[in-house]
Amino acid sequence: MTIEDMPQTSAGTLDEVYDQIEQVGEQLGRVRAGIGRVIFGQTEVVDETLITLLAGGHLLLVGVPGLAKTLLVETLGTVVGLDDRRVQCTPDLMPADIIGSEILDENEPGQRSFRFIRGPVFTQLLMADEINRASPRTQSALLQAMQENEVSVAGQTHKLPQPFHVLATQNPLEHEGTYPLPEAQLDRFLLQVNVDYPDGDAERQMLLSTTGLDDTKAENVIDATQLQSAQKLIRRLPVGESVVEAILKLVRSGRPGSTDDEELAGAIAWGPGPRASQALMLTCRVRALLQGRVAPSIDDVIALAPSVLRHRMALNFAARADGMTVEDVIERLCEGVA
Repeated sequence: MTIEDMPQTSAGTLDEVYDQIEQVGEQLGRVRAGIGRVIFGQTEVVDETLITLLAGGHLLLVGVPGLAKTLLVETLGTVVGLDDRRVQCTPDLMPADIIGSEILDENEPGQRSFRFIRGPVFTQLLMADEINRASPRTQSALLQAMQENEVSVAGQTHKLPQPFHVLATQNPLEHEGTYPLPEAQLDRFLLQVNVDYPDGDAERQMLLSTTGLDDTKAENVIDATQLQSAQKLIRRLPVGESVVEAILKLVRSGRPGSTDDEELAGAIAWGPGPRASQALMLTCRVRALLQGRVAPSIDDVIALAPSVLRHRMALNFAARADGMTVEDVIERLCEGVA
């Protein structure tokens, strides 16, 4: 399927679609450059963070302390012009500290009524720092917000601002006093991006830039309206049948007993559901646009498979005892669609 095969819509002609793609591509180039003025190296992490926002999803950043995960989220909010708030997750954090609560008000005549005080979740970009330090009860407060873009308090439903994105961070090393995220919540994250140490050149540039008198600040490039327009355009990009089949084959082969590889079939405890297919379809479109292409390819599927699947799969005890990892399984599954 090519862009010529796309049906005409009231949004404009094919020429206008081409113009929109070119315009969004230029905007994204400036966004990446704006982030690059503050975040050195970590190109893949920055790209996958942008992919998450443009696909309209939520992101889980996993990495040891000091790798600029928090700074990346703050910089992103400034560059893309989103209202952002931060929640530092701790074991004593309560659900009301995130979504808000009702208080009893009394006016001058003595009449009493309940008034809802909105929590930090009522923002466009919510950063949940060290999310695995929050209790399961508090973590569950984000489930409805992440899936339905609304929260319910005292029987009343409150819509969240649009666009709404949750960018959470997690430390993979320290497990004392933490609560592993349940599978249902992990599935709500479009991508899980593992943040590694920067390379030597990036760390040198970071060292020289951040220890001098001039502290580089992020600057706004686009606003929320432009971001939403780009999100709508992403969903109009065509996806070829071969890419669709590759996505289906990859995701379905990651489920127990679904792959032809007997070793892998016996190693997978549980695998990705339909949300993984949807995530791959959307993120492949965004990756293609970021690289100046109109339609995604199978290479996009393979490149994004680890970030889409790693938090949606688990191995059984025997496989883990043999030294097998989820990353190994994903790599072998990708070989079947390459």
